[in-house]
Amino acid sequence: MSKYLFTRTLQKEREILKKIKDPASRDLGFNQLVVAYQQRLYWHIRKMVIDHDDTDDLLQEVFIKVWKNIEKFREDSNLYTWMYKIATNECLNFLKRKKDKFKVPMEDVNKELYGQLDNSPHISGSAVQMKLQKALLRLPDKQRLVFNMKYFEDMKYDDISKITETSVGSLKASYHIAVKKIEEYIKLH
Repeated sequence: MSKYLFTRTLQKEREILKKIKDPASRDLGFNQLVVAYQQRLYWHIRKMVIDHDDTDDLLQEVFIKVWKNIEKFREDSNLYTWMYKIATNECLNFLKRKKDKFKVPMEDVNKELYGQLDNSPHISGSAVQMKLQKALLRLPDKQRLVFNMKYFEDMKYDDISKITETSVGSLKASYHIAVKKIEEYIKLH
């Protein structure tokens, strides 16, 4: 992201936060926040849980948590980074609950997600894109999360570190391992 875009994004975030913190414009500010970040958060969640309906439900939960906790936002990170962290935690908790609910290993949950890739009317793409998505589903959740944020979102390791509360060195190693696993899967399939 260019320095100009970064500065403009921070300025927009500050304007939205100012409106949210003012009781007279709180609803307007929150609506602007939703419009500004809904699509990015939707795709972040969707890459993790695959299913459109589950994604919509989780996105709604994320915005409810943001609404309830916006007063606690300390502004020591970007607003988007803070919301991304909430969305990430919601995804990981959702996948864990899904595994726990059915008392199945995580691999079986990933197989279910894998099946949803093939059968969902909401998912389309070239054969190469589908192969990449299937390779991603074979990764452990946190590794997939790191790959998605770095590869698709082009996030900096420092931002990913704040979101996942993981060291930059560990993130780099996780990303490298994910890339190797994806390359292997694509070569074999």
